[in-house]
Parts: sequence; C-alpha cells; structure tokens
Amino acid sequence: MAGAIIGGVIASGLIPPCDIYAYDILGEKLNSLAEKTKINSCVSEEEVINNCGAVVLAVKPNVFQELLPRLGKSFEKNGSLIISIAAGKSIDFIGGLLGYEAKIARIMPNINATVGEAISAYCVNGLVSDEEAKFIDAFCRSFGRSVSLPEEKFSIFGVLGGCAPAYAYMFIDSLARAGVKNGMSKREALEIAAQTVLGSAKQILESNTHPWELIDRVCSPGGTTIEGVTVLQENGFESAVKKAVDASFEKDKRL
Repeated sequence: MAGAIIGGVIASGLIPPCDIYAYDILGEKLNSLAEKTKINSCVSEEEVINNCGAVVLAVKPNVFQELLPRLGKSFEKNGSLIISIAAGKSIDFIGGLLGYEAKIARIMPNINATVGEAISAYCVNGLVSDEEAKFIDAFCRSFGRSVSLPEEKFSIFGVLGGCAPAYAYMFIDSLARAGVKNGMSKREALEIAAQTVLGSAKQILESNTHPWELIDRVCSPGGTTIEGVTVLQENGFESAVKKAVDASFEKDKRL
C-alpha cells in the first residue's frame, strides 16, 4: 500500500520524488522502491521524521505499541503531521501511545490505490489546521477519490471501501464464467465483464443519476436485460449483497 500511495503522489505531481523520504526494516525492498521511484531511502525512522513535515505510518497496527512510544519525542520536536493508514486504531489510541498532543490524521485507502482508483476516507483531530486538512484531501485524491468522514463511520466505510472490492471481483468473475459457459474464452469474457463494471461505476459517479434510473434506461420492455434483472431479484441478489455487508460489519465490530 505504501508503494501504491507513493506512486500516486508522484504521478499526480503533488510531491516531487526528491521531497519524499521513506524507511522500511526490509532494506532490499526499500532500496528497490527508491531506485524505481527516485525517492530518498533512509536508514532510520528518525531520518524520515527529521526531513518531513508530514509522516505517513504505513505499518501493521500491531507494530504501533512498540513503534510510537519510541518515536514520540522525535515527532513532538519536529511538530509532525502524523498520518496513519492502520485499520482499527483510533486517533485517541495513536495519541495515547505518542504521549503528547499530536496532529493526527487517519486515512483508509483500499486496494484499488494500486491502480490509482482507490476510495479513501479521512478524518483529523482538532490540532490539524485547515491547510493541513486540505493537504490530506489532496494526498488521498492523488491515488483515487476521497471522502471526509467522522471517525465513528470508519468501520462501515471499511466494509464498503475495503471489503467490497472482493465482492466486486466475485461479480466480475461470475459474469466472465457465465460468458465461458456460453462459448466465449475466459480472457475475452473477463475483459468485457471488467470493463462493463468499470464503465457502469463511472456512469454513476459522473452522471449524478440514481442507479435504478440507469437500470430502467437499460431495460427495454420485454427485453433481455429485464429478464436477467428479474432472475437476479428472484434469486436474492440484493439480499445477498446486503447480508454480506452486514456480516462484514458485524465481524469488524467483534475484532
């Protein structure tokens, strides 16, 4: 995810590679990324903090309890804007580990950041300035779209933004397999199904039209589309999607 974010930030022109500093405990991985993107490879977390006004924590949540208390003084000294992409770790939790009143933002990108089409939620605490909040919004938009949400809505966003790509992949694969069943090659069917879903999503985002209005436009009286839509409804398509979202959301609350 860090590599995808860095790629988006550079491609958008938001931050030039010469102003990006990174550290990873896996030196080979870091050096490979630095060679590819021309960013600065650092030998420690402190080197990143000392060179950056905003620092992205792109580490697993279980690392925080060891990492943040150790870096708290460096962050405080530099007045860093701290941006976390860790799921399930609140701003208050992060601030408590740092041990001082820090400027903290949480962002939640999804896997589609790897192709520059993520949807990312973000929230900030009261110490983050309006200018810094605008930077965070631009930061998220450099690898997709962004939405500002209250932190209490991050769990349901995590389902719609984080889990639902898997549901979409299943739908695309099911369409493609049905195409194969009816005589098309898997490669052809998968390309057609994926582009159809991509274009349909773009239609909703750019037309400001309700999905059911678009469905009605595609469905000719007595035609092939309404036949398929009716079968999906009869077999519980909408109910299955809602149950999947509810199940993922309930699981998130138990974690």
